[in-house]
Amino acid sequence: MSGNVNGRKTPLQKTLKLVEFDKSFCAERLAGVDEAGRGPLVGPVAVCACYMPLDIPIAGIDDSKKLSEKKREMLYEQIIEVADYCVVMIDENTIDELNILGATKLGMKKAVEGLRSKPSLVIVDAVKGLDISVPYSSVIKADAKSYCTAAASVIAKVTRDRFMREIDIKYPQYGFARNKGYGTKEHIDALLKYGPCPYHRSAFIRNFVNINDETGKDNFMRDKKAENRCSE
Repeated sequence: MSGNVNGRKTPLQKTLKLVEFDKSFCAERLAGVDEAGRGPLVGPVAVCACYMPLDIPIAGIDDSKKLSEKKREMLYEQIIEVADYCVVMIDENTIDELNILGATKLGMKKAVEGLRSKPSLVIVDAVKGLDISVPYSSVIKADAKSYCTAAASVIAKVTRDRFMREIDIKYPQYGFARNKGYGTKEHIDALLKYGPCPYHRSAFIRNFVNINDETGKDNFMRDKKAENRCSE
């Protein structure tokens, strides 16, 4: 018996394929790095570095984009029980200052440095030019190929989604709990009606609202400074 259902691979079979990919690097301690939230108009980008033991894989781990929210939440709890991981949130002010790629690279550096044990190799989803102290391999769609990177993608996604649900309580008019800060019609309509909240990325919303005039810019920056919080 192959364990296939209607010719399709089982969740465990899919996971084992990801595990074999990581084993193929023959690294003593391999970690995966991935992010969530590069595209939204609001909030931080979450970046996770994750080392997972390969001897007892968790069935169902996959690219977070392929998983339902319920499945991601379930896997998240299983992953953090066994992983050596570090997840950081690079806030919207830093994204505006560095640009999203620079902020993502900063997050990847901090996440790798935050692991309890230094990895011998890091698998990164697509990003190149990292300033980290360990060897790394940039792999296109690594979150769909590498077990450790897929686990990192789940942690990053769940962490950021939970944050967006939290700020939705304070700013319910934008629908953050549903759209996670992406530029949906609901979100754009609210942005046009209410203007930006302190968590909006100014560089990302210039096409929708005018924060370049002195009054709009002053109000926007005042609201940002009023949010006294740490997001890393």
